[in-house]
Amino acid sequence: MPCTKTLPYLLKDLRLPAIANQWQDRAEMAEKAHWSYGEFLADVMAIEHSLRSQKRLERAYKNAKLPIGKTLASFNFDEITSINAANISRMAQDKQWVDDAQNLVLFGPSGVGKTHLAAAIGYGLLELGVKVLFSSTTLLVQTLQQAKAEFKLKQALDRLSKYQLLILDDMGYVKKSEQETSVLFELIAHRYESGSMIITANQAFGDWDSLFPDKIMAVAAVDRIVHHATIINVNGPSWRTKQAKERNQAVLNGE
Repeated sequence: MPCTKTLPYLLKDLRLPAIANQWQDRAEMAEKAHWSYGEFLADVMAIEHSLRSQKRLERAYKNAKLPIGKTLASFNFDEITSINAANISRMAQDKQWVDDAQNLVLFGPSGVGKTHLAAAIGYGLLELGVKVLFSSTTLLVQTLQQAKAEFKLKQALDRLSKYQLLILDDMGYVKKSEQETSVLFELIAHRYESGSMIITANQAFGDWDSLFPDKIMAVAAVDRIVHHATIINVNGPSWRTKQAKERNQAVLNGE
């Protein structure tokens, strides 16, 4: 005959911590509400499923390395009138473009919010179950350079393939050297039509020959990026400059 005293051991062995913590309270509730056995089972399984979903999302946030606090809710669309808020929200709330391995390129001067927008879209897609990785382009290129020096570039690119969306921040800061730009091109080529990218850059495509020492390589890289891409120009005042002015004014006012 089944014995409830064995439940803590069974639930621990089966790795069902949410049910282990709440089954007694839920059982009492089920008795009072006259739930069927099936309804009680559905209830405790829903609790376990909710906990696992929460843990998965927490791991996804940690692995994504997105900058903290840069969400759509904290972005001031009123100051950046060149941006269509509805289009940005759609990209954050509908992962079809990621499923189709399309790209998003955000151009604009420093301080207008390109990184914020890219991260905000990343946060939205994480909640839809998309695997996201955020990185400065320079840091990622340096990592790939090291992998290439150790004859492990393919393995490094394959690991990045596990992320459905790769956010490359500040593309324009990559050094114009054969070592750096060659691995950057290999990354772009590796993800072509197989994985999505969000790229932020302060240089238009016409100026990308300053990133790639070989013009043919620059054209090939741009061609692969734009083939399936949405391109947005972000224009407006620099929020960094605005914040600096506000701080200086506060000091002058003795605040």
